Amino acid sequence: MGGRGTAGRRGTTHGGIPIEGGRGERLPFVAIVGRPNAGKSTLFNRLARAPLSIVDPTPGVTRDRLYAEVELRGRPVGLIDTGGIEAEGTSGDKMSDHIRLQVRVALEETDLVVCLFDASTPPGGDDARVVDLLRRAGRPVIWAANKVDRPADEPGAAEYYALGISELRMVSAASGLGVGALLDAILAALPPEPPRAEVDGAPGDDGAEPGEDDVSGEERRVKNEERPVPRVAVIGRPNAGKSTLVNRLLGAERMLVDERPGTTRDAVDAAVETAEGPMVLIDTAGLRRRARIADRLERLSGLSAVRALERCHVAVLLVDGAADAGTDQDQHLLGLAAERGRGLIVAVNKLDLVTGSAAQRELDGRLRDAFGFAAYAPILFVSARSGRGVRELVRTIARTSEAFNRRVGTGELNRFLADAVTKHSPPLFHNRPVRLLYGAQTGVRPPTFVFMCNRPEGVHPSYERYLENRLRERYGFDGCPIKLRFRRARRDESAR
Repeated sequence: MGGRGTAGRRGTTHGGIPIEGGRGERLPFVAIVGRPNAGKSTLFNRLARAPLSIVDPTPGVTRDRLYAEVELRGRPVGLIDTGGIEAEGTSGDKMSDHIRLQVRVALEETDLVVCLFDASTPPGGDDARVVDLLRRAGRPVIWAANKVDRPADEPGAAEYYALGISELRMVSAASGLGVGALLDAILAALPPEPPRAEVDGAPGDDGAEPGEDDVSGEERRVKNEERPVPRVAVIGRPNAGKSTLVNRLLGAERMLVDERPGTTRDAVDAAVETAEGPMVLIDTAGLRRRARIADRLERLSGLSAVRALERCHVAVLLVDGAADAGTDQDQHLLGLAAERGRGLIVAVNKLDLVTGSAAQRELDGRLRDAFGFAAYAPILFVSARSGRGVRELVRTIARTSEAFNRRVGTGELNRFLADAVTKHSPPLFHNRPVRLLYGAQTGVRPPTFVFMCNRPEGVHPSYERYLENRLRERYGFDGCPIKLRFRRARRDESAR
């Protein structure tokens, strides 16, 4: 596929792909680094104004690089949280080597570094190594001592000047003390902001339902609506191969890959340019059944994955083709995405272990039975390790995203409605006819339609399914849910 992580530095650019759609200029990136348990994730969440990163007193909770597009006093910025840097050989754990590598990659991507020290402990040799690493990276650095919750903590924080730091910011990420001054320093150190192009206002995802007299206004409003860069969440049980698949799509070892289940704990965003256009991939923690989640960090990781579903456009459920694919937990995960109205794709991983066309047909049939509640979700076979089927997966993601944003003109929709009603009229309600008069598409992400009728309460669920299936066939809404709403028309219209 030739995908590549566009947040990575090429010359002096980041590739220009925004985390969110509708922004043309390149975002400046700010990375928060430091030793374990210095409070990096707490500061990240405070600046992002959302609990995006897991916060726990256990050192080393953040392992991957975590991205968020935020506005710092109106300035769009890409914020990067990183794993805690430990001295080489400190823990003897291969995971620590992975974390150090991820931090080094983050330093290559960023325009500005915020180095956070733990003011509750005196500086040590590891802190000196962090300072040396940052100086050798050649990036602008703002030095800050965290956990300065009261004036009495300042003398201890000042000990970090011994590391040769010229200016040290005193902050408390937990309470917000000093964060405003730190924010001023960040904004002052960033490259100058380019002038923004004027963009027509765009409505929210769902839009407003039309009144009886403004159906034609829908088409005028649609012309000004911008289509965002697709955000794609990769979900699945632990060890299904999610991080391997994301790395394959990115063409780089961006996500930690380890043979132990549960390596990924946070939901991690990564922008990538593909043959089908730009996308933002969200790698998520593996979700298990609640009864099996005994560890507090794993419970927090589950919440992180659910939050990823809240902000994605398309969810790719990765199931392990070699290990009981289509189990109750796989169904639960797909159900979570379906309930949130996301575009859905099922990708069966480890294709190389499912040998023979007969075995694949049997597995495909079993999965279609298991996922019958979301029959609109396509099922593909891939191998994240070898790359087989990944190109087709990217094409399917692009098609699903396009359908997720698809608009049907009001005139065309009403021609469709007349044809559908002619072929199959709504059932009687209390021996009285149900008449569908006209309709309009009122939203995208997911596609949402409102139909005006004389008796909304009389539209049977089976007839709703009929209309949904006909819409899907006529306009190619493959992979995405369709919302239908029925509203009572005015009395004079109902009498026509």
